[in-house]
Amino acid sequence: MAWLLLFVAIIAEVIATSALKLARGFTRLWPSVIVVCCYSLALYLLSLTLETIPVGVVYAIWSGSGVALISLVGRFYFKQILDRPAWIGIGMIVAGVTVLQLFSTSVVH
Repeated sequence: MAWLLLFVAIIAEVIATSALKLARGFTRLWPSVIVVCCYSLALYLLSLTLETIPVGVVYAIWSGSGVALISLVGRFYFKQILDRPAWIGIGMIVAGVTVLQLFSTSVVH
């Protein structure tokens, strides 16, 4: 159950971050409402995962997955172009999360 909560927290964080760009410094109402609601949901769900999964692992997966996903949203939705070193760095983050998932004995599966 904690992994599902973490997944939903990651998705909520990515939605909130996307809406943050659309909120334009909190000058637009509905994107601003989405930001507050989705970040609140993300942090609440993140806190629930900490009852089962170690904080370092949760944060690494949450932040690493968030970076990778928001980069894809930026690329395909906002038409932002990342250079090769940026994609390599993001790939390294994803590789780190994968290593945690597959090989760490700290992770409860």
